[in-house]
Amino acid sequence: MLGIREPGIYGHETYFSLVRSVKRHAKARGIKVRCVQSNSEGRLVDYIQSAYRRYDGIVINPGAYTHTSIAILDAAKAVALPVVEVHISDVDSREEFRKISYIREACIKTISGHGTAGYNEAIDILAGHLSGSEELR
Repeated sequence: MLGIREPGIYGHETYFSLVRSVKRHAKARGIKVRCVQSNSEGRLVDYIQSAYRRYDGIVINPGAYTHTSIAILDAAKAVALPVVEVHISDVDSREEFRKISYIREACIKTISGHGTAGYNEAIDILAGHLSGSEELR
């Protein structure tokens, strides 16, 4: 629903435009990415679990599941990959319930309030983490 849902908070960029931007940014960095989206908690758990021994890290915006899903947290902990949590809006300046993040416990970093640019920032953070380069943090 990106670009449709509350554009005053989340902007007008569409999911497809975001994916193009992420893929372009990753390619310029020499990084292969796979972008997935689901409204289903179980499917998100499946995607995280499928990353085990297949990918080097995860960038995730769990949406409302951020504040409710221990299953997503457990999946992230199980695969033991570096995870960066991304939120388009500044969740800490919004409703109280949005300040709770279960997934954060499994993350190396959280990016909140940087708009869709936060996804590319997350890729850079993961790349820096994986290469041991602190300059990208």
